[in-house]
Amino acid sequence: MLTPVDSQDFCVGIVGAGMMGRGIAQIAAQSGCRVVLMDSVPGAATKAVQILDDTFHKLTAKGKLTAEQAQAAVARVSVVDDVDGFAPAQVVIEAIIENLEVKKDLLRRLETVVCPDCILATNTSSLSVTAIASSCQRPERVAGFHFFNPVPLMKVVEVIDGVLTAPQAVEILDALARRMGHRPVRAKDTPGFIVNHAGRGFGTEALRILSESVAGIEQIDMVLKKAAGFRMGPFELLDLTGLDVSHPVMESIYHQFYQEPRFRPSPLTGLHNAAGLLGRKSGRGFYRYQDGVMVTADPVAVPDVLPTSVWVESSAAGSEIAARLAAIGIKVEGGLPSAQALCVVTPLGQECTQAAVAQGLDPRRTVAVDALFGLDGCISVMTNPATSAECRDQAHGLFAKLAPVVVIKDSPGFIAQRVVCGLINIACEIAQAGIATPQDIDDAVTLGLGYPHGPLAWGDRLGTTRVLDVLTAIHAATLDPRYRPSPWLRRRAQLGLSLTTNEI
Repeated sequence: MLTPVDSQDFCVGIVGAGMMGRGIAQIAAQSGCRVVLMDSVPGAATKAVQILDDTFHKLTAKGKLTAEQAQAAVARVSVVDDVDGFAPAQVVIEAIIENLEVKKDLLRRLETVVCPDCILATNTSSLSVTAIASSCQRPERVAGFHFFNPVPLMKVVEVIDGVLTAPQAVEILDALARRMGHRPVRAKDTPGFIVNHAGRGFGTEALRILSESVAGIEQIDMVLKKAAGFRMGPFELLDLTGLDVSHPVMESIYHQFYQEPRFRPSPLTGLHNAAGLLGRKSGRGFYRYQDGVMVTADPVAVPDVLPTSVWVESSAAGSEIAARLAAIGIKVEGGLPSAQALCVVTPLGQECTQAAVAQGLDPRRTVAVDALFGLDGCISVMTNPATSAECRDQAHGLFAKLAPVVVIKDSPGFIAQRVVCGLINIACEIAQAGIATPQDIDDAVTLGLGYPHGPLAWGDRLGTTRVLDVLTAIHAATLDPRYRPSPWLRRRAQLGLSLTTNEI
């Protein structure tokens, strides 16, 4: 019979004393659990306890723990040299190397020691929980318990059911996560679980945009930070993580989903990886780094030129642009555009070319503006192959009076539309597959990835019909199945329902 999770006698075993294991040990000890720690490297677990002692003292100095609480927390952590020391544990969490056979062997050895009801939890980020449990005599007590570094600060943990995992096992882990101050999100055993699955389109779509020469690295990062609100651009993030880590994960997720086009990697990361351009750790990746500081190009000068006349298409987005221009003294033509007017269109998912042709506009004088994310943070001005340099510069100078401008080449869906609507679409597929609930998907992404909104709630904010229109148009223009809309999105857009609406 297991000790109740809220008991002072509840004992958590942790295998692996690296940053991840140490972080789990910290939050477990601070929550009042007894902690048993082991590492295969001699002395590593003892060193981890010393680091924890220092951490608790620093928390005391910051006023987050009392001296008594810090002393009690470190006293709860004990070190063992082999798996026999885990006999008292109610839950054992492995946080060791991402190697299937090594993890399976560890769980087989733990089974011979722990009590029959002890839960064996794997912190794997990329391996199948079901596969890890397959060599156990009792696979029903094996579940995923995936934390994120740094564990004390990343307040989310994925609780994953393997195919044979018993409900009691995930219920115990759910309760333990809450005791340790983390938000548990439940997921089925699937490649990438929730967080690594839901965020997959951020980097892959940015790489696709770069490979199509739509915009440069700094431009893409700028748009996604200033217009869409991400904390980091995708190329900054790839450099921070390191391509030696990111590239294999991209390929692994793609192949685990049997070449699902939504997760298709880019040859660019393979080339950078082969060249040793790994990111910050190598001093150069997509950016260069000098003394650890990113080196960026000088800002593009804003052309000192304005159009003599401006025409904006008649649409909700066009009306907003016209009002903003009028507020700074720029008169916008009504009716049909004059022969001298700079023509501005606001397509959703379409190219500037498509919009110009559909409306019978002179493509030499036509540019497109992405208004889906507002006009305050950053404005994307998109040309078409026929746009004159004069009109491009006029548009740049004009819209720079409202916000910073990024001028990009023709693309169905601009930059932010492609990336954000793609992320929303993937989240819809996760919900459609029943991998996690809509609320767990959104909470996992906001807490685990730091996105400005959960992807399903973000779809509601942008408008489900508009998100569907973007994806449908991109799919039609490219014929690439990576952009095909999810049934979850399509049905809810057609019915006027929130993307967070579950089915009965």
